[in-house]
Formats: sequence, C-alpha cells, structure tokens
Amino acid sequence: MRPLSLGYSPCPNDTFIFYALTHGRVPLEGLQIHPRLEDVETLNTLALDQALDLTKISYHAFGHLRQDYALLRSGSALGRGCGPLVVARQPRELASLRGCRIAIPGRLTTANLLLQLCDEGFEQVVVMPFHRIIAAVAAGEVEAGVIIHESRFTYQELGLHQVLDLGHWWETDTGLPIPLGGILARRSLGAELIETIDCALQQSVEFAQSHPEQTRSYIKQHSQELADDVIDSHIALYVNDFTRNLGNEGVGAITTLLQRAEARGLISPCALPLFAR
Repeated sequence: MRPLSLGYSPCPNDTFIFYALTHGRVPLEGLQIHPRLEDVETLNTLALDQALDLTKISYHAFGHLRQDYALLRSGSALGRGCGPLVVARQPRELASLRGCRIAIPGRLTTANLLLQLCDEGFEQVVVMPFHRIIAAVAAGEVEAGVIIHESRFTYQELGLHQVLDLGHWWETDTGLPIPLGGILARRSLGAELIETIDCALQQSVEFAQSHPEQTRSYIKQHSQELADDVIDSHIALYVNDFTRNLGNEGVGAITTLLQRAEARGLISPCALPLFAR
C-alpha cells in the first residue's frame, strides 16, 4: 500500500467531505490515506514546507505554492454568501480600522488576502487561531477581527457588530463566487495519480451528501461548535456544487483572485497551470 498524507481542518465542511475518503467508503486501490487535522494556517505552513502529499489550503496560500502543488477540481470551499466577516465591538466603517490591530486567522488565509485586496492600511494584523478571534475582539485585545467558519454564526452572541462582509465585497466587485480554500496535491505525485485522487474525493463529497447521517459522529468529534443547527448551517454554506467540481465559473474565480494578488505584489507570478492536467 502506498501511504499518502492528507491534511484538512477539523471544521464541519472538511470532516464532512473527507469522511468517506478516510473511512473506507471510497475505493482507493493500492493507496492508504493518513489524515492530519490542523487549523488552516498550520496546513498552509505545512504545505510551504512540502510536508503533506495532499492538503486543504487557503487560496491565498496556493498563490505561494503553485510551483510544487497542483489544484484538485473537487473539495473546494467556494461559493456565494460565505465570505469572511470583519467584526468589531461597535458599529464602524472599515476605513476607521486603518492602522488598528486586526485579528486574522493566519497571514496566508484567504480572509487576510481579501482584507488586503479590499483596501490599504491594514498592516497591523494579529495572527491567532480562528476560534479565538471573536473572544479577543470582545475582550478588547484587538480593535477588530476577520472571522471565518463557525464564528460567522456565533459572533453576535458576544455583542459584536459586522463591519464588512468581505465575501459580499468580492462578489459585488467581481461578479464571481468567493474562492476560500481548495485541495492540493504534490505535482511530484504525477498527473495520473492526482486524477485518481481527485475522482475519489468527488465520490467522497457525493457520499457525504447522500449519507449525511453517517458523517455526523465524525464531525462532532472535531467541531469547535457542537450544536446541530450550527453544524448544518456551516456545511450548507461551504459545501455545494463547486465542492463536487469547480467548473468554469469556479476556475474563473480562482484565477481572478490570484491575478489580483499578483497585481498588488502579494504573491509572485507563476507560469504553471492550476491543475496537473
């Protein structure tokens, strides 16, 4: 059996889509998947070190990884109405946060990239695990925070206010869905094996959508927020048709994000194609 390391986050959308792939529900002849669950910024850093064969990453990080990793067509978190939110203790405008301390879930997260692309003057970022950000904002450790995942559904419980929906800004500005995270494979695995893995991941997504009850126990083992309604909302927001296959619109959104990041000098240009073939 050929071992392959696979990194993904403990968030419900990832544990949902990878359940079948990592629990023997999808045939992978001759391959043995070894999962490693980490927060998104840790996965981004591991990929920069080429420590994983397959991994979930932020599309911001992919901009720095294109020489060594190819994108899979399945498994992405990409859609509409699902972007990161900037939140603060009081209602305020984004421009008022220039020069302020803003918590982000990682320098290589798409959340941070969108913040930097949206406007300028947000260099005073403070990196912390995504699940700590709303508490840090509420406690006054930082003036604002960029929140993702379950925090999008719970920040109001701490009395916080939305400053800007970065996903809405992106959709309005580009007309495209927001590309948040995708699944990469080391280019050195070869195009044929990468395609096999991609097909298996699509089957894993389809299994989860057809048998959601079988994934629930695994999701709850790892979720920061165990309430069923929050888990269901999270999955409904981040798992969609783009997760099964990016399609032309999804590819266009990713390409636009990377082109804008290149134009701002936030990532280096790369001549390699997004996919292995």
